[in-house]
Amino acid sequence: MSNFQLLLPKIFLQYLTDVTQRHSILAKTGVVLRYLAYLVLLLPFGLSAETPAAKQGVWDGKTHVVYHVSDQGSVKFALNNMRNHLKGGGGADKLDLVLVVHGPAGKAFTQQADDKVKNWVASLQKQGATFNMCGNTMQALDLELSDLLPGFTRHDEGGVVRIAELQSKGYLYIRP
Repeated sequence: MSNFQLLLPKIFLQYLTDVTQRHSILAKTGVVLRYLAYLVLLLPFGLSAETPAAKQGVWDGKTHVVYHVSDQGSVKFALNNMRNHLKGGGGADKLDLVLVVHGPAGKAFTQQADDKVKNWVASLQKQGATFNMCGNTMQALDLELSDLLPGFTRHDEGGVVRIAELQSKGYLYIRP
């Protein structure tokens, strides 16, 4: 929405206020007129129930969520949050979960990960969750895609860029 579109309702409301103060007959109905004028002015400028996800073409009846983990100490907490989210949110039919990993947390998702992390990642993948690793982190940690747990994808543009990309498509952001 342009600055002009944002200013237009304010300008029109100021005009209505001036008119209602000058004319006593309109003074009693001024509040109602201003409210109606505001609604009429907003409707053509994109007031709708359409979500950002719908506008970007990812709306499919699911809730789209991007989880973000960068601290190695938060890895199990984040994975458990995702498990709980799928369980409480209706499962893969109703949720699209993506975990974006960068920074020191990248070490926790290698082939040497502890069994709990390996099992949770595999279980979440079976339920439709996807896992993205920051390309910058992989380079800094000297990791190849083959060093990571199966199913990870590399995002060379960076983890935070990936998160922003998903958010711009309507994904909700959670950082446990």
